[in-house]
Amino acid sequence: MKKKRFAVVLAGCGVYDGAEIQEAVLTMLAIRKQGGSYQCFAPDILQYHVVNHFDGQEMHEKRNVLVESARIARGNIKRLIEFNPEDFDALIFPGGFGAAKNLSTVAFDGANAKVTPEVERAIMEMVSAGKPIGALCIAPAFVAKVLQGVEVTIGDDPGTIAAIEGMGSHHRVTTHGEVVVDNKFKVFTTPCYMLDATLLDIELGAENVVKAMMKELS
Repeated sequence: MKKKRFAVVLAGCGVYDGAEIQEAVLTMLAIRKQGGSYQCFAPDILQYHVVNHFDGQEMHEKRNVLVESARIARGNIKRLIEFNPEDFDALIFPGGFGAAKNLSTVAFDGANAKVTPEVERAIMEMVSAGKPIGALCIAPAFVAKVLQGVEVTIGDDPGTIAAIEGMGSHHRVTTHGEVVVDNKFKVFTTPCYMLDATLLDIELGAENVVKAMMKELS
């Protein structure tokens, strides 16, 4: 049987200004453990800002989302503009603040957020193809913006829940490892580090999302 191919979209490198590294790596591990394969993608754009992950302070420099994401992907990454839904069975977004700052403006604009055009295109093309989409942590918030009316989870954060519902979508409160499935759009979400979590919680969430997506593809 041919391996199911996942496109993993990264938002930089590091929780405060990019992709959450543990969520990204454990998502890729879960895909391989479930017998799938993956290709990493990222938009070739500047990050909103750069944060010193030691002291939490903003740094006065510029970095590129694709270049930083390549750190997690060990260089094996493609520009998101190259993404072709015909080449993949599923699309998945790890979280991290970069999802809310680089892939969208959810961190700043809440319900009025804009989604990076390449990200929106990838989501819409997968929906049109009837293929599943996964999102972890804060990433479901921008999926909720693109697919108004979708049901997702980011855990239990009141502010983000209000933003999602203000977008015209629906939120379900969940805890570690739970997956919310929207059957209409084939969207699979789990909260990960939107909750107070350990590495084991993140592993469970990533694994359960990927398992649910694999079941959809079987």
